[in-house]
Formats: sequence, C-alpha cells, structure tokens
Amino acid sequence: MTEQLIVSVDGPVGRISLNRPKALHALTAAMCDGILDALEAWRGDDGIRAVILDHAAGTRGFCAGGDIRMLAESGAGDGEAARRFFATEYRMNHRLFTYAKPIVAVMDGITMGGGVGVSLPCRYRIATENTKFAMPETGIGLFPDVGAGWYLSRLPGRIGQYLALTGQRLDGGEAHALGLATHYLPADRVEEAKARILADPAAIDTVLDDLSTPPPAGRILADRATIDRLFAADTLEDILAALAADGGEWATRQRATLDTKSPQAMKVSLRLLKDGAGMASFADEMAHEYAVATRVVQRHDFAEGVRAVIVDKDNAPRWNPATPDGVSDHVIDQIFAPLPPAEAWTPE
Repeated sequence: MTEQLIVSVDGPVGRISLNRPKALHALTAAMCDGILDALEAWRGDDGIRAVILDHAAGTRGFCAGGDIRMLAESGAGDGEAARRFFATEYRMNHRLFTYAKPIVAVMDGITMGGGVGVSLPCRYRIATENTKFAMPETGIGLFPDVGAGWYLSRLPGRIGQYLALTGQRLDGGEAHALGLATHYLPADRVEEAKARILADPAAIDTVLDDLSTPPPAGRILADRATIDRLFAADTLEDILAALAADGGEWATRQRATLDTKSPQAMKVSLRLLKDGAGMASFADEMAHEYAVATRVVQRHDFAEGVRAVIVDKDNAPRWNPATPDGVSDHVIDQIFAPLPPAEAWTPE
C-alpha cells in the first residue's frame, strides 16, 4: 500500500484518505491501485458496512486531478505508462460506481478532474462551502474524462456542454443544485458526520439529512436558459457563432474563455458528451473514454497545454490546429475509433 493513501478500518467502516498534500492529492497510479485493493478487500467482508473517502487533514483540496506531468512525459514517448494509468484509474472509477456497499465521498475543497472521478461514482457526495468543482481539461488540451461523458451529458439542458468546454468552477451550492453533490454540509459539521457514520453506518441517510443545511443558491441555474440557448449546438463552430451573434456581456465573456482553450480538446469534449448520452452502461462509457484518452495524450495539444499551464506556466499555449476549422471531422473520427479488442479497456 502506498504512503499516498491512508487506508484503515474503524469499526464497521472502511476509510480511505488521499494523502498527497503537496500535490493537492492528485492521483497517481499507486493511489488508484491502493483504492482498488482496499475496495476488493472489503467487498466480501461482512464486518465492513460502509466506506468513507476523504483527504488527509490540513489541505485545501480533496483531489486536484491526476498525475498530469507523468501523462505528458509518457505521451511524448511511447505512451505506455499513460495507458497503464488510464486503465487503472478507469477501473477504479468503475469499481466505485458499481460497489455494493455505500461510499461517502467528502468533497471538502478542490474537486477537479480525477477528483471528480473518485467522488461522483459514490452513493453519497458531500459538498461544503469550500468545494470548488470543475473539469478544466480543455485548458490543457485534454478532455473531461473519468466518466464525465456519462455524468455531464446527464445534467439539465446544455449545462454539461457548458462545463466541459469552459471548465467553469462550481461552488458547493451549485454542485448540490445540479445533483453532483447529494448533500451540503457546513465544513465544521463534516467531522461530526464522519463520527456518527462510524457509530452507525446504517444511518447514513439520517446523519447527513440531520447535519445538512440549506445550500446557497445555485447561481449557475440563473443562467440556465442562456446556456441552453447559446450552447445548444453539438458543433463547436455553431456554439462560437451563437456566442458572437449574441454579443451580450455574458456571451462575450464565455467566447473569450473558449478562445483560450484547445480547439481539438473542445471538439473531442462535445463528441464525448453526445456519445455519452446514449451509452448503455458506465463500463461502455469507460471503454469509450479509454480509447479517446490513449490517443489524445499523445497528440500535440496535450503536451503543449501541460507545458503552458503546468511546466513553464506562461499560460500561452500554442494550439495546433489553432482554430476550430483546422480540426477536421476526420481527425475527430480517428481519435474516437474503437481500439482493437486486445488493446481495449475492460473493467477487470
């Protein structure tokens, strides 16, 4: 078991705490393996009746994502380490999604990328006033993965497309309003919630209902009609044209945001959500995302996005192609082509 996880059993509850504080608990392959091992060990243990998934105390993040530097370094080479990471991470996502015992995820702090992937599959998802929820991958030439094609495509109207393209951050109230969080608790009640769950895991619903407070208004819902209208299209060019034609302050701000994102990544994201809406199972979604991820991670825009945002931090990525019309349908079809059976992702 890696030191990047704290795994323990406290009476009838299994506990998993992400423990990579200097990286805001961003996931490594060892952490994903450790979570899988713990869940497997507890699966047939009748003494374990629930699981709590949180982060080590003293940091402002639940989980800031995945091991992006490793993925970029691997993608610049043969991509083998990146493929192994995605395969393991997606198996962990799927295991959390299908786990029979209730899992309580505490999204107290930054919950982005890989952090979304470990929290949204859980039956109970606690947001607080500290929650900062986002899928900002298009800004580094990637796309919202770890099941986001499933989750975002099932949000009301076109909010999923809006979040996927812009990487907009949600606060705890907004996450709760959209159903991304099941409960909203003040941060100072989270430890009490854990203690009461440890004492009686059969009473999780009662405990969380008792300690929940009315969340702040989900501000994103005030823009729902505008989002549905301006992000209605499944093509990036049409969305950009709608924003430009509107010309209002909100639309102009969103257009400026999209102008900073990778055109390829945005087109991939739109296709992913369109496909995800029709997926028959979460396993199908993960297999689909794995094929896309293993290709995108080896393309120019991902390496360039990581350079600009994470390595050099000049925030001036040079996307290639630089404009949406340069990203052909043929290129997107290549990225989304099914893998040969011997290379395809499977849940086990």
